[in-house]
Amino acid sequence: MQAEPSFTFVLFGGTGDLSMRKILPALFAAHQGGTLSPQGKIVAVARDEHDTDSYREWVDRHVIEHVRRRVAMATWDAGLWESFKARLSYVRLDLGRREDFGALRENLDALDACIGTRVFYLATGPSLFVPVCRALADVGLNRGARIVLEKPLGYDLKSSTAINDAVGEIFEEQQIYRIDHYLGKEPVQNLLALRFGNTLFEPLWRREWVESIQLTIAEELGVEGRGDFYDQTGAMRDMVQNHLLQLLSIVAMDPPHSMDADSVRDEKLRVLRALKPVEPRDISKMAVRGQYHAGTIRGVPAAAYQAEPGVRDGSGTETFVALKVEIDNWRWAGVPFFLRTGKRLADRVAEIVVNFRAVPHSALGPSALRPGANRLVIRLQPDESIRLYCLAKQPGEGMQLQSVHLDLAFDQFFKDERMDAYHRLLLDVIHGRLALFVRRDEQEAAWRWVEPILNEWSAQRSIPKPYGAGTWGPAAASAMLAQHDTCWLEEEN
Repeated sequence: MQAEPSFTFVLFGGTGDLSMRKILPALFAAHQGGTLSPQGKIVAVARDEHDTDSYREWVDRHVIEHVRRRVAMATWDAGLWESFKARLSYVRLDLGRREDFGALRENLDALDACIGTRVFYLATGPSLFVPVCRALADVGLNRGARIVLEKPLGYDLKSSTAINDAVGEIFEEQQIYRIDHYLGKEPVQNLLALRFGNTLFEPLWRREWVESIQLTIAEELGVEGRGDFYDQTGAMRDMVQNHLLQLLSIVAMDPPHSMDADSVRDEKLRVLRALKPVEPRDISKMAVRGQYHAGTIRGVPAAAYQAEPGVRDGSGTETFVALKVEIDNWRWAGVPFFLRTGKRLADRVAEIVVNFRAVPHSALGPSALRPGANRLVIRLQPDESIRLYCLAKQPGEGMQLQSVHLDLAFDQFFKDERMDAYHRLLLDVIHGRLALFVRRDEQEAAWRWVEPILNEWSAQRSIPKPYGAGTWGPAAASAMLAQHDTCWLEEEN
């Protein structure tokens, strides 16, 4: 992978949790792998009382622990860490003081006289996106730069449109990188390779051969000190509108003309626009919302959502959502897609399950007709894997069939260290590759589908169904699949 001649990566929120846990460790991984230009600089921006030396000391105290989790102790290179810190500088900036942006401009001009690319990463709350962008434009820092926006981008379609309109007045669409880190995960990239690089899967990837598809993003953690934020957001806005619908669009898209950014995103957009609207009368049958109560996870007691700090008394915010989704097009008409996400569930797992139809007639007995006999399971986390399940004869007398799986063991074929999602996406920003970032029309199409469900829940003042922490969510989520003679993957074991 060729590094750019030069870049400056400006990290707003440079002392925040996201920078500490994800962004700076990912930039170090790129530095360690030799995929960052030697001339590249990283400028952290925040309100904290730091200069460059004290910020580097802060990074030593707070970031190195997250970096070292990814690096085996035997391969830790203290000199490499020091050379990474040498890339870092710090600018104290109060977002409410426009003159501070003038000082930032002077600092950057002095730092990167031979600049190749400037990247501004807004690891801040969405309420600051527009003020920061306008302040950057006031001092001319928007020209030729790239801007990275973290989710959530708005609370609903109206607020999302307002942010996009305001940012779009300052940056061209090709300068805007709306990040969704699930799109950068290795198995998602391998899904594209499996489908569009091989003749084996693509002919089967349609309604004639697929019975149902499940997409799950489950978390063991609760709101983890973000009660104030989460109580105003909920699982539908936090996970479904972005991560799950983006994964759905990747799974269901038609083959693009090429892998350039707009070809890929055009096909994803067609899927999002083909999502069948959920009528208000059908919401109770096609959408389940839940909220965790006290329970136990791996033997450790877990408090109820309403006991979390920052959560208001009597909160009706959902911490779990399960949906039946249909796509109105020739490829997928009639195939149910089941989406599920939640906090304080029994396990931390993100996976895509493609259930193929049973054989139309079995000469081998009823075992060949059982549901799930032919299935593709794409695991995104915690371990990344792809497994193809099929039936094979058990050794011995008679024709007894048993489910077996073929592991697509990429780690056995490819010995290079695997990139995590942020590592890949940050390199894509630096290199100007937009394919794995969300385009504005995709985002708005997702909001248009999600918003009527949110509005109906609000109008009805529906109460989320309770589920115990450490379970797989409300029983209603399983009942929804039972209506289609299927079940969630873990319920088969």
